[in-house]
Amino acid sequence: MITGAHSIVYSTDSEADRAFFKNVLRLPSVDVGDGWLIFGLPPSEVAVHPSDKSGQHELYLLCSDIEVFMTEMERRGIACDPVSEQDWGLLTSVTLPGGGKLGVYEARHARPETPGAASKAAAEREEKPAPKPKARTKSKTSAKKPAKRAAAKKPANKKPVKKASKKAGKRKGKR
Repeated sequence: MITGAHSIVYSTDSEADRAFFKNVLRLPSVDVGDGWLIFGLPPSEVAVHPSDKSGQHELYLLCSDIEVFMTEMERRGIACDPVSEQDWGLLTSVTLPGGGKLGVYEARHARPETPGAASKAAAEREEKPAPKPKARTKSKTSAKKPAKRAAAKKPANKKPVKKASKKAGKRKGKR
C-alpha cells in the first residue's frame, strides 16, 4: 500500500540547499526537470507525537555515529550544534545554506524493519540457483584404492603360489 515517503524542506535558498544535500550529504538524486532535484533517502521511519495543534511536521536524518558525522561536517567546513543527549538518541543539527536547521541524530531507540525488507531478502534467497554439485574426478589416489582393497583380502600368512609350467602340466596330465 505505502511504497515510500516524500519529505519537503522549505528554503529561502533552495538551490544552495539542494547543492548541500547533493554534494555534502551525498544523497542520490534525480532531476525531474529544470534542475529540480528529488533526493533518495535511506530506509526511514515516522513517529506521531502528541501536540496542541496538528499540521506541524519535522524532518530528522539518522546516522550510525554522531561523532563521525560531526567530524565529516567539520572537515567540510560545516558547523554542527553541540550534541544534545536525549533518551531516544544523540542529537545535533546543521544549518543549511538557506538558513533552515536540519536535525541529525544517532538513534538509541529500536528501529523498525523496513517494509518489505524481510520478504525481499527471502525472495532473493529463493531466486539464487542451488549450487551445482562438483563433478567427481578420479584422482591417482582414488584409482589405487580398489587395488589396495583387493590386496587387503589376501591372507597374510600364505606364500604366493607358483604357476606350474606347461611342461609340468603335460607330465601330470590334464584334470
